[in-house]
Amino acid sequence: MKLSLDYNTSKYTINAYDTAAITVNNERYSGSIVVTPERLLDSWEPTQIEHVDASHIELLVSLDPEIILLGTGTSLCFPHPSISAIALQLGIGFEIMDTGSACRTFNVLAAEGRNIAAALMISS
Repeated sequence: MKLSLDYNTSKYTINAYDTAAITVNNERYSGSIVVTPERLLDSWEPTQIEHVDASHIELLVSLDPEIILLGTGTSLCFPHPSISAIALQLGIGFEIMDTGSACRTFNVLAAEGRNIAAALMISS
């Protein structure tokens, strides 16, 4: 699916997503990534929701976002509730959705100037 925005001041924009890759600033990434409006981590370790643990969420929290989006691949899958609790206890919003939805949501919120971190997995 091709994504586009009319106006976005963030350094990073997600251009497209499909089941094989995520395209950010016209560069394709075939593995899990983390993207914020100002930063891209091109090798986020977990590839499936079952692999996400507290250390992965702590990395996202260290980016100091107001909202964390967790894209779980082609289908919506929920992590153990203790994973979400790490961010929520610190007052950070934590939203779980399929990766396509997370990509679209990231672009909208980044365009609004929101401080957001999207952790995106390709497959579920």
